[in-house]
Amino acid sequence: MPYIKIDVEKCKGCGFCVKFCPQGLIKLSEELNDKGYHPAIFNSDKKNSKCTGCALCALMCPDVCITVYK
Repeated sequence: MPYIKIDVEKCKGCGFCVKFCPQGLIKLSEELNDKGYHPAIFNSDKKNSKCTGCALCALMCPDVCITVYK
């Protein structure tokens, strides 16, 4: 099953990945990272993920924080 990993310490919370995920599996965290941003988080577990591995989130991330696993 495809899934993504987001480096929350590099993420600036721009929200591009949230907007472009066709499955709606990414959201912004309510907690802050070390830089004071609300980072994006993957809103699904690896086993029951509806992630298709399309990698739109990774392509849209300006800070290259997202890794897609297929």
